[in-house]
Amino acid sequence: MLVKQDLINRIKDYFDLNIYETKVWLALLSKGVASAGQIAEASGIPRSRTYDVLESLEKKGFALIKLGKPVKYIGVRPHIVLEKLKNNLRKSIEEKITNLSGLKETNEFLKLEEIYKKGISPIKAGELSAVLKGKSNISNYLNEILKSATNEVIICTNAEDVRAKLRLFKQTLDILFKRKIKVKIALSGEDKTIKRISEVFNNIPIKKIDIDAKFFIIDRREILFYVLKESNELNQEDIVIWINSEFFSQAFASLFDRSVEKGAKLIQ
Repeated sequence: MLVKQDLINRIKDYFDLNIYETKVWLALLSKGVASAGQIAEASGIPRSRTYDVLESLEKKGFALIKLGKPVKYIGVRPHIVLEKLKNNLRKSIEEKITNLSGLKETNEFLKLEEIYKKGISPIKAGELSAVLKGKSNISNYLNEILKSATNEVIICTNAEDVRAKLRLFKQTLDILFKRKIKVKIALSGEDKTIKRISEVFNNIPIKKIDIDAKFFIIDRREILFYVLKESNELNQEDIVIWINSEFFSQAFASLFDRSVEKGAKLIQ
């Protein structure tokens, strides 16, 4: 069986197999049904190792043992293997999520919260700031601080960014609306895009601004600034600056209010 090494390496990585398992599975697929000796010859794997590899593949669901004698093996169709791996991964993730969710009720987690509060309390609000990197980290953190809002959320961003994540934005804003959190939104971008977004968020007035900026202010006590990318830096990692300062957030929110009142127009 002639299979290029780069294909073997890619299949090994895709299906989380070692090199022997990959070669034996490919040999099985090419033969349909084969004995251990035939597989060893087709795969180039030493016969003494072939039995162990076949046993491993059978446990993982990549091979079946054919009924009858002499013992022969059948390679499992790639599509079936792929679906099995997806189901296993989905089950593993669901179990992990359940376990992580249950951590909140444990004494260990309560202790972690206690340690955090003791460590954070001596820090002056104006000194508390950090840099967040990566879409996943930023999204998770933004989602958490939005959920923590008790009075007001100010959103200033690009209309195209909202349009691309419309469902996520709507879910978050619906939660805020139900909790009676005041939401202010100002968007830059094309009028038609902003109008379309305004129709979706019909319970929140949206104003258009000409400033290319992206930030979120929560309860005028903490703020997330997005570091905007240059047009030639499409692959640059997303970066956000988080500042937990009531003085700074209130001052910035006041500047936002004045700018919106003077220069923005309501999109209806």
